Amino acid sequence: MVKSKKRWSQDVTDHSNAMDLKEGVFKSDDPKKIARSVMHSAEESDRRKSRPYRAAMSMVTFYINRAGDQLTKKQRSTLEKAKDELRKDFGRQPKD
Repeated sequence: MVKSKKRWSQDVTDHSNAMDLKEGVFKSDDPKKIARSVMHSAEESDRRKSRPYRAAMSMVTFYINRAGDQLTKKQRSTLEKAKDELRKDFGRQPKD
């Protein structure tokens, strides 16, 4: 059996029909900037299958999970804070 060079998650990233994100959005070190960009993308997309809040949170969570051990503690912390910012921006309760 020939091993695929691409992982399924990369294929999802490359060919997803979910929503368009600004390139490099997850590389930022500002959680508010990440949250606003993802929120904007989720609200503007007409291709998402769920409501904007859920689509935005799913995209950030997917990125965290896909990056796995490649994320530094600082990057992971920034992305977790971005999720908190998304909760605030969408008027949801912050996670305790």
